[in-house]
Amino acid sequence: MIWEPSPEFVRSTNVWRFMQRLGFDDREAFLRFSRDEPERFWDEMVRELGIEWFQLYTQVLDSSRGPEWTTWFTGGQLNIAHNCLDRWAGTDRIACIWETEDGASGSLTFRDLRAQAEGVAAELRAMGLAPGDRVALCMPMVPDILAILYGCFKAGLTVVPIFAGFGPGAIASRLRDSGAKVLFTADRLERRGKRLPLAEKIPPFEGRTIIGLGGSGNSAGETFPLPSEHPAFLLYTSGTTGRPKGTVHTHAGCLAQMGKEIWLAFDHRETDRFFWLSDIGWMMGPWTILGNHLFGGTIFLYDGAPDYPTPGRLWDMIEGHQITTFGVSPTAIRALKRSPGELPPMESLRLLGSTGEPWDEASWLWFFEQIGHRRCPIVNISGGTEIAGCFLLPLPIQALKPCSLGGPAPGMATEVVDESGAPVRGRKGYLVCTKPAPSMTRGIWGDPARYIDTYWSRFPGMWYHGDWASVDEDGHWFLHGRADESMNVAGRKVGPAEVEEAMMQHPGVGEAAVIGVPDEIKGEAIVGFAVAKPGAAPEPAAIAATIVRELGPTFRPHEIVIVAELPKTQSGKIVRRLLRRKYLGEEPGDLSTVANPWAV
Repeated sequence: MIWEPSPEFVRSTNVWRFMQRLGFDDREAFLRFSRDEPERFWDEMVRELGIEWFQLYTQVLDSSRGPEWTTWFTGGQLNIAHNCLDRWAGTDRIACIWETEDGASGSLTFRDLRAQAEGVAAELRAMGLAPGDRVALCMPMVPDILAILYGCFKAGLTVVPIFAGFGPGAIASRLRDSGAKVLFTADRLERRGKRLPLAEKIPPFEGRTIIGLGGSGNSAGETFPLPSEHPAFLLYTSGTTGRPKGTVHTHAGCLAQMGKEIWLAFDHRETDRFFWLSDIGWMMGPWTILGNHLFGGTIFLYDGAPDYPTPGRLWDMIEGHQITTFGVSPTAIRALKRSPGELPPMESLRLLGSTGEPWDEASWLWFFEQIGHRRCPIVNISGGTEIAGCFLLPLPIQALKPCSLGGPAPGMATEVVDESGAPVRGRKGYLVCTKPAPSMTRGIWGDPARYIDTYWSRFPGMWYHGDWASVDEDGHWFLHGRADESMNVAGRKVGPAEVEEAMMQHPGVGEAAVIGVPDEIKGEAIVGFAVAKPGAAPEPAAIAATIVRELGPTFRPHEIVIVAELPKTQSGKIVRRLLRRKYLGEEPGDLSTVANPWAV
């Protein structure tokens, strides 16, 4: 174990106090209870989180139509805006601190934020929008997004966040698919000192475009009581498997799941300042906002490049704003550690977070040692847009191994299974969930058959997430990349993450990606793509030799290609399907999930 909490630390955590209230001293017993008795667990969980209801639910869950279509907190009425904004507006609490790339900064109280959100709600109602209508949001990560989110929630409107870095085609497809009646956007983005047009690349659509917050409305925008199952978000996936899917998330589901994770895994405290490097178009943007504001917590928003104008921009902001909790993707750390600059002490940090993809051990250790100074646990979480939360996460009361995700999140019946759906340990299998959870998507927008086919058909009665995972001899869980990207080389299956980690052992490789291509003898052969570290010029043969050294001669790559940049989604995931199509000379297909299509 590389990190172990002290007994004093354990006793100070929210999860320990919650366990004690429920009569548990053992973490595994608590997790079993949360999986085996979901009705009682989620009932206790929403009480623990202090979620306020306009009308209390009469039933925790209803699976009468099957687990795929489970509904939650039947008969209840509530609103995200009430829980995350209105009830804190009578205090002096700071809702957010913000900074722009050019160095401007400021803060916004919950009181001022409510006034802005009421104006947004009133304006949207005056335009004739009714509960259930969709409102899209394609903006930089600036404070205006908070008033827009809460204004929409107050009016019962469903928010469609769209990554501001998308091209016109990707924006158009989401506007068209969602049927959005209004789009909030901004004149421009600023990146690396350059002004990039945003509003002018918005394609024509049947709705109305509003720049910024818009007007203030003619009257105060009250907060509507809404059914528990009322849609709060349409979140479009940014995965690696083709056409984006609109996933549907409810007011009660978002509050229960996002709040649970901030409270238990990230051990929310009143003095926290929470910063996750994200944008509003990635699930982690709304997750950060709602999960912290449920408790009246303070978030930090940054809109800009993480290494501009100096490589130490992130670390300087953490130091300057006394951030206590910082989350980031492994890809970002792999890029930042190549030229970290001079690191400030960052003594305010108490927890680190990560998500988005599997770690390589060297980058995980750099984050743990250089940023966390070996005193901050890395809460490495994994779930997805489809569940607006996590299947796996380490609780702060457990010891950690490098790259570990701890284990199943409380309330999530997560399992690793083989081809037949039987649980496996000590080797890779498929990550599934054997029971529904409150934040699972209520389908794919406009395509229920695709929802069933994507998530519930591989293993009947189980949610199939499409990831390779394993549980080691000590009960620690690990991810190994996407199962649908795995390669079968001479009868031996290997996930791309495992080969990429081997490539990263070469001292000249900064980033890596691998694909499988047809091979006459082996069935499938490995092709690797490497981004060199600054000042390095690694030889393809030497990288190939490193893979052989790490994994054995069976996995000797057919070819190693040195590239300047890898294509990625806005959440930092490498889009390997595009690398494969480019290498094989095929048409690239849908580029709407790619943040940097020029890399292809």
